[in-house]
Amino acid sequence: MKDDYQIDTLAVRAGQERSQFGEHAEALYLTSSFVFQNAAQAAARFSGGEAGMVYARFSNPTVAVMQERLAALEGAEACIATSSGMSAILATVMALLKAGDHVVASRAIFGATQQLFGNVFTRFGIDTTFVAGNRPESFRAAMRPNTRLVFIETPSNPLTEVYDIAALAGVAHDGGALLAVDNCFCTPILQRPLQLGADLVIHSATKYLDGQGRVLGGAVCGPKAPMEEVFKFLRTGGPSISPFNAWVILKGLETLKIRMQAQSASALELARRLEAHPKVERVYYPGLPSHPQHELALRQQASGGAIVAFEVKGGRAEAWRVVDHCQLLSITANLGDTKTTITHPASTTHGRISAEARAEAGIEESLLRVAVGLEALDDIEGDLQRGLATL
Repeated sequence: MKDDYQIDTLAVRAGQERSQFGEHAEALYLTSSFVFQNAAQAAARFSGGEAGMVYARFSNPTVAVMQERLAALEGAEACIATSSGMSAILATVMALLKAGDHVVASRAIFGATQQLFGNVFTRFGIDTTFVAGNRPESFRAAMRPNTRLVFIETPSNPLTEVYDIAALAGVAHDGGALLAVDNCFCTPILQRPLQLGADLVIHSATKYLDGQGRVLGGAVCGPKAPMEEVFKFLRTGGPSISPFNAWVILKGLETLKIRMQAQSASALELARRLEAHPKVERVYYPGLPSHPQHELALRQQASGGAIVAFEVKGGRAEAWRVVDHCQLLSITANLGDTKTTITHPASTTHGRISAEARAEAGIEESLLRVAVGLEALDDIEGDLQRGLATL
């Protein structure tokens, strides 16, 4: 497609190539393998000498469309789709790093991501230094001669801490490292990290890219050279997305902009109302002037996003009481759904990391995270008010 199409158009049209049947919707190719015309063509396909589909672990027309569309949305040269967001991080590190390399990562990242960097990669000789806070100077101080990757989420999960992508890209590049940004909370509709200097963008497509809590998926976007290395790992290691999941995510991308805009607008108003509630200690939302990085968020995001975190007055018991009184909100750790979800991060998404690590990341027992969906705002607020009224 033309490079100058707007993002709305790219979300609906990018990547599609119709077959001989001229289908209007993207075709779903459910096949494990592909048939060749002869032995010579089979050899040429396997060697890469001829373009074409080979085996669905690493090549499928439906997956190819999803990859091209997401690359277009992020402004990337290439995209590799994976089976989940966590497998996207796994594939990136295993493809681009080796034993003896070092990673600098924010402490304020998803609990499973902390486990991956802190416990799994260390077994393969890849060490990680976790940095508390978002000051670029702190990241620079953590850099070593063997640092090859700087990894951040912005906004972070669950406290919506915002990181200066351009400044951290400078820190990474000065040290000969790549900057990878988990763009799950914003999606390319609200934030395009590559335009701000990042080298790689990571997605859990399970979240907003699908948008309806139906399937798992992940993706890595970036320049062709590193994406070729990620593809080699995918081809051999096999953390592959299924064609069906890719097709579902494709359909989700078509409505991504209108969903992100509507959910973000509701989240901003909910955050304002919660901030005024007498039983709420603190609200974390980048769209509020009270957020520590509000000005930065205004510069690099189109809006504050659809995640609102807040601390109730009290501790775990009080936070759980709010959760348990919800009759509308879904009590689940997933986010990015059209249905509003609520979770207690300290005992769910970040429950496997140590209490010390949670404290360093600022995740208190009184903290709740709400991923705002598409229900009526008054109904969402009313459901939360039911529990808050008991405190």
